[in-house]
Amino acid sequence: MTPTTNGKPTRRSDRTHYLYLAVIAAVVAAIVVGLAAPKFAVELKPVGTGFVNLIKMMISPVIFCTIVLGVGSVTKAAKVGRVGGLALGYFLLTSTVALGIGLLVGNLLEPGSGLHLTAALAKSGHAQAAAGAETSTDFLLGIIPTTLVSALTQGQVLQTLLVALLVGFALQGMGTAGAPILRGVEHLQKLVFRVMSMIMWVAPIGAFGAMAAVVGATGTAALKSLAVIMIGFYVTCVLFVVVVLGLLLRLAAGVNVFSLLRYLGREFLLILSTSSSESALPRLISKMEHLGVSRPVVGITVPTGYSFNLDGTAIYLTMASIFISEAMDKPMSIGEQLSLLLFMVIASKGAAGVTGAGLATLAGGLQSHKPALVDGVGLIVGIDRFMSEARAMTNFAGNAAATVLIGHWTGELDRERMNAVLAGELPYDETAGTPEGAELPAQAQAPVVEPAA
Repeated sequence: MTPTTNGKPTRRSDRTHYLYLAVIAAVVAAIVVGLAAPKFAVELKPVGTGFVNLIKMMISPVIFCTIVLGVGSVTKAAKVGRVGGLALGYFLLTSTVALGIGLLVGNLLEPGSGLHLTAALAKSGHAQAAAGAETSTDFLLGIIPTTLVSALTQGQVLQTLLVALLVGFALQGMGTAGAPILRGVEHLQKLVFRVMSMIMWVAPIGAFGAMAAVVGATGTAALKSLAVIMIGFYVTCVLFVVVVLGLLLRLAAGVNVFSLLRYLGREFLLILSTSSSESALPRLISKMEHLGVSRPVVGITVPTGYSFNLDGTAIYLTMASIFISEAMDKPMSIGEQLSLLLFMVIASKGAAGVTGAGLATLAGGLQSHKPALVDGVGLIVGIDRFMSEARAMTNFAGNAAATVLIGHWTGELDRERMNAVLAGELPYDETAGTPEGAELPAQAQAPVVEPAA
């Protein structure tokens, strides 16, 4: 089901505006309480911890469902030959670059340094989870679960990832016989995301507790650090779109990135108002075809990109991880950051358009590398909504650029028509709907709360 003016998806999106406003109000109230009554504010830390625990509860099912379905999507895309293979290779490359840029900027800015959250909040009474020392052999053997389902019940992230990959590849090998099971996992994913949507409605309470405790413990230092990561994230997203995607479009296809962004101006306004890149998915499909990219290329690249090409989310995940580690006085070594990057490359694929899915992926990455950092996710919840639009618009711009580039590389782009469209000589018919037969990703049919995360 696609978002419409009078349809249910739009009503869902409208309801999320109340959530957005509630989170903003909770953050403002938390800042006031933290500055006015710091001792009381610090004692509110368990409120934020409770919300983080709800997110942790969903880590394994979210990762399992998204990876299994993601592998299934790879199979589907691979059937179309070089278009699917080229698209997937491009998505992997750009997402890895985005993750790397997030790590680089995070290390340069060090937004969480100086907060000393671990010491400041020690008296709140919440015990931090500690990662035990282990050898490389223990680590590798620890990835293998005791049983096929124990990883899901024990919350072991890397074990869940291994089981999900094995199940996904097994379903590929089963061919049509595995289709009913894949549909079952898809239904399970919808259930998991519905639970995540329910949990996210208590996000204002969690954000209030976490933010109040941090402001109460550190004062204005917390506000400065949060401002640094937010501004840094926005600037990084802009630079990624203008410099990385802009250079790719100019050098590979001779396309001006600003002309493409201007052509998609209405879609960006739609994303800005709904905080969801998926709200503009049908229009992106239609506009890319109008631009001159062939229907088969658009039909493969756009839906697959919505699951596999999440550049904004990739930047967010790595910057948020570094922010949390610095804020909790547990900075990650370069080796830990690189292994975290590798985890995020895999785990972020197939992340759907639900706020909690991104938070679960972030928490999962931290839990697999440094469990003591998971509590810091509560602080990110307080500013997550402020960065959602940047994530969504960056993801959307990345998928638009990918469609043009893959159309060019496969010879499925009408350059003459594209030049005319971008020059304004062939305006887009705003009454046009979703192209007939356009395939929407399963994730786009799930309850939409915010951009793919």
